[in-house]
This record gives sequence, C-alpha cells and structure tokens, in this order.
Amino acid sequence: MKLKHLIYYFMLIYLLGACATVPEEDSISMERNPAIEPDYSAITIPFNIAPLNFFVEEKGDAFFVVVEGANGSSLTASSKNGKIQFNEKKWKKLLEQNRSRQLVYTVYTENDDEWRKFQSFNQTVTDAGVDPFLYYRLLHPGYESWTEISIVQRNLSSFQEKTVVENNVLEQNCVNCHSFTNQNTEKFLFHVRGSHGGTYFWDNGELQKVNLKTKEMENGAVYPRWHPSGNFVAFSSNKVVQQFHAAESKKIEVSDLNSSLVMYDTQTNEMMDVPVGNDGQFMDTYPEWSPDGKYLYFCRAAQIGEEYDYRDIKYNLCRVSFQPETRKFGETELVFDASAENSSVSFPRISPDGKSLVFTLHDYGCFPIWHKEADLYSVDLADFSVSEMENVNSDFTESYHSWSSNGRWLMYSSKRGDGLSARPYIAWVDENGIAGKPFVVPQEDPLFYSRFIKTFNIPEFATTEISFTPGQLRRTAESQALQAQWAEIEK
Repeated sequence: MKLKHLIYYFMLIYLLGACATVPEEDSISMERNPAIEPDYSAITIPFNIAPLNFFVEEKGDAFFVVVEGANGSSLTASSKNGKIQFNEKKWKKLLEQNRSRQLVYTVYTENDDEWRKFQSFNQTVTDAGVDPFLYYRLLHPGYESWTEISIVQRNLSSFQEKTVVENNVLEQNCVNCHSFTNQNTEKFLFHVRGSHGGTYFWDNGELQKVNLKTKEMENGAVYPRWHPSGNFVAFSSNKVVQQFHAAESKKIEVSDLNSSLVMYDTQTNEMMDVPVGNDGQFMDTYPEWSPDGKYLYFCRAAQIGEEYDYRDIKYNLCRVSFQPETRKFGETELVFDASAENSSVSFPRISPDGKSLVFTLHDYGCFPIWHKEADLYSVDLADFSVSEMENVNSDFTESYHSWSSNGRWLMYSSKRGDGLSARPYIAWVDENGIAGKPFVVPQEDPLFYSRFIKTFNIPEFATTEISFTPGQLRRTAESQALQAQWAEIEK
C-alpha cells in the first residue's frame, strides 16, 4: 500500500477520534473477490447516485474498504460488523471527480490480528446522470388486503424518502397505477378504489378527482399512459379475475376476462373508445405511446370464451397510428408475434429516443408479477427485431420497467432476492441499446432489503417532486368527483 494512503487513513482515524485499526502493508493476499451484499462489483453507475453501501459477507473482527479514483482521489470506510457505509458528502465529491472514469474498490478483513486483502473490483462512473427522483408503490407482496399501501418518493442522490400518497389518509382504500407525463410530475395521476374511488389528477398545482367510468363503459379504466403532449391518457378497460393456488410455485394468477382500450381527453373531459378493430374478438391491454405521440402500442390476445385455460392466453405486441390534432387512429399493425413463440407480452415501454421498446416476456397471460420465468426483452423499432436483455434477467421475475428521461438508465422490479418481494434495480443502457449489469437501488443500511418485507411496485423515474399535502389529498378525496363524458371518435 502506498505511503500517502496510510497517512490518509491515520489522519482520518485521528480526526474521527476512532480507535479502529487499519490494514498493514504486509496484508495476506486473497486470490478471490470478496463476497459483498448487495453485489456492486463490475457495474456502471451514474455520477449522482447515493452512496453504494454494502455488507462484507466475510468473517472478520474488523473491516476496511478503500475506494480509489483518478488523480489520487480516494475514499475509505471501516466497521466492526461488516457494514460499509460511506460518508455522503465525500462520496458525492469522489463521484464528481471521477466522471467518465473508474473506481477501484479494495476490501480488507482482520482475523486474529491478521489483515487479509481481497482482489479489487471496479465500477465505471458515467457522465450521464440518473433522474433525481424515483416513485414506487409500497405494499405487502400478497393481494389479500388493502392495508398499508403508499406511493413513495425517493431521492436517488441521497437516502431521503417521503410518502406522497398514504392510503391511511384515504380510509385504507386501494391506491394504484400512478403515472407521469414524460417523467415530469407536473402532470401525474393515480387510481383509488373503494369509498373514495376515482382517478386523481395532479395538474400544475391542482389535485382533482375524476370518475372516468361512464354508462357506455362495461369496465373501469386502468393501466394509464400519458400522451407526450399531456392532453390525452390511454387506458385499458379490463374485467379481471384472480385465481389463488395451493401450489408453492404459483400463489396467484390474474387474468383478463375481457378488455379494450380507451382514451381520456384531459382538455375536454371526454372518454372514448380507441378503435383498433377489436369488435369483441380480442382483449387489448397495456397501452404505451411513442415519444413523438404518433403511435399507440398495446398488447393483444384472442378473446376467451366461457370455458378457457388461462395458460393458453397469449398476448402479442401491436401498434396503431394516431393523429393528436383530429384524435383519429389508423390500422392495427402486428409488431411482435409472441404467441408464435408460445409466449406472452406485457408492459411495453419505449425509450425516450424512440429507438427501443422493452417488454416483459412470460409463458402466458398478462400479469407476469407472479411468473418466475418473466424476463425483459428489447425490440429494435427500426426493424422490429427482438432480443433478450440477458444482463438484466435472473432466475426470478423481472417486470415493471421504466426509462430515465435521458434514455441511459432502465429501472425495473426484480424478485431475484427471495422470489417473493420485488426490489428496484437500475441498469445502464448504452447508445446501442445494450444493458449492463444491474444494481439494486442503494439504501443507507446495506442490510435493508434482507429485513424489509414490502414489495416495490411500479418504480418510475421522475425529474421533479410532487408537492401536494395530505390535507389536499383528504379534501380532494371527500369532494364530488368530476364525471367524464362519453364521446365517439370518428373512424
């Protein structure tokens, strides 16, 4: 170890008034990488991410970590219990000094007064920042109860977290399906089911409750996606059923009995059918707008009959053109025939540059959250070619993905930890659409995920904060909902 680093370590200990020891120059070299949790080795990270604290899963009486960057920049952390927690201010300074450079981590453990030095691992710090905020719904991993459901805002550059919507304020009604326009919280919505039911729109400082269901609609509106203009929101109108299984490998299955696409005009307060040639022959769900607003993508399966096997329901990826000025739609076009691959598509999400679409591919149905085999795949929208995003997938469920505003980061939920609770993972995506090794959103306590039972649902990037208060939410919930009016789209 270099003399200047030893001097730095001793100065740090002196300033902190600590009595911990530091590694010796003749530490025993271990011919392997250290076991750490979360695994933050060999990943690409944004320059504005919170400290990547981790737990060293090695035996030891003391633990010491050195992080070295360019031009002599460095950072250290030590502990007696294996928890490595970096100083936030010094971490931010180190990352700022090492944009577009690499960091080198070296982990030391002390056993019986002998220090062991493990092989170093690297991280690449990119100059492409991540959106500062992440929004997600926290709930228990089962769907038996509506208690303790909240929509939470997390600052990704720190560990600050605040609750945006708490269902205790809404008499424990179910809160779901939050959605932003262009990762911007100036236009935001979420659904509430129960005594305060309705769709709540946050629009430039005003919160309003709207009843989107009209007498012309057989089912309610769910799975919202904002048009880039902010003038329209596409939904699917679904009748769903849950099946609860006794088998250990499959607890819950959610299926559509019928579904169609509808659209809400936020300027005129009108609901309308999206004419995509359904005529009762298909079940259409999970709409997604292209970034230029000229196409609406969605998932389509054949309409089931009275007797059906839910394992035979396969959704394909389709799209239809759209003219915002006239509210007219074109002819439906098949993008990916998943049924030909004996598979099913859910959650299409398009990158901000419009070049790539990522979806969840699974064996059947439209609710992959409980499908262990669900993985992320990418579509090149120039030629509709499809490829698996191998680096981001695991042996457990991957779903609920979203893009950052600069298109360089993909956020998604993964159940790779325990197979039950979904955790938010981030993956770097290069200019060719190739994703790197993902990493879990960092927490101040590196053992947080091992003891936190709730699941992270629909993680969405955002560039700004939501500012309405619990009082505003309560008053809006108790107010009379604005009733949407039905309109016909000229075909």
